[in-house]
Amino acid sequence: MLMRTLAALGATAALAVPAMAQDIDMPFALDWKFEGPAAPYFVAVDKGYFADAGLAVEISEGAGSLDAIPKVATGAFPVGFADINSVIRFLDQNPEAPVTAVMMIYDKPPFAVVGRKSLGVETPADLPGKVLGAPPPDGAWAQFPIFAAENDLNMDEIEVEPVGFPTREPMLAEGKVASVTGFSFSSVLNLERLGVAPDDISVILMADYGVDLYGNAIIVNTNFAETNPEAVTGFLTAIAQGWSDAIADPAAAVESLLERNPAADAALETRRLQLAIDDNVLTDFVKENGLGGIDAARMESGLEQTKSVYEFQNAPDAAALFDDSYLPPAEARMLQ
Repeated sequence: MLMRTLAALGATAALAVPAMAQDIDMPFALDWKFEGPAAPYFVAVDKGYFADAGLAVEISEGAGSLDAIPKVATGAFPVGFADINSVIRFLDQNPEAPVTAVMMIYDKPPFAVVGRKSLGVETPADLPGKVLGAPPPDGAWAQFPIFAAENDLNMDEIEVEPVGFPTREPMLAEGKVASVTGFSFSSVLNLERLGVAPDDISVILMADYGVDLYGNAIIVNTNFAETNPEAVTGFLTAIAQGWSDAIADPAAAVESLLERNPAADAALETRRLQLAIDDNVLTDFVKENGLGGIDAARMESGLEQTKSVYEFQNAPDAAALFDDSYLPPAEARMLQ
């Protein structure tokens, strides 16, 4: 009798205990390989920032600035990292696609033309008459027509050689092209690793030559976000924490990266991360306003520049292209 009573009490107690909440799965699609600028996201994993928000986050490599957009739009990934300008054009061509940007990471985009001084490329005016290597899916190449227009360059006078991502820097190192489009922090260090002398490398940042665009942002599947708004805000809070820690100690952040990419060179990737921090992430605007937001006037200016080289099928709506409603408060996004 006593045993039956204890068993019944145990069963009642078990029913009274609420079930443990399950973490929400939020796989995250990057734009590129596991290199230095991806380290802050692994810091957020290793320090439990995602877990603290009740999120199970697995990070996947990408294959270029355009790669994450369809992954997120189809719902295969709820969140991703992609060039916002490519998102803008994708949404123009697919207006019903459930994807939008929710957190700006590269306040100053790393879009660049990287050349070799010994091959005659140091300024935009040097590009006509020379061969430019450009991977078709490259985010920097996608914005090159705006850069050309802002600098009075005739595209017909530039010989463009379509190249693959793996062959881009080797072709420049071998002198088969005089310059390439790419992200500044990637192409420069890749060239140095291939033996090109640093003083022979020229970096023409498009943002320094009239291009008023933003860069890569966290994007989200809007169907997922509407159903899980707290999860999205928690995800963005963890992203800000990861970047804050990476800025405070880039070398330690790269240790998290090396856990996923043991073949990476720690010193090289630490330098790559630092370049991204200095040139693209920790801008004056971000220091004052925190990571993630945008300036509405600048966004409109960027859209006007895009209109000058791209014919929109529909009038672009800035509110549909960037939604700041999921951002945590500014104090949670202030960086070191």
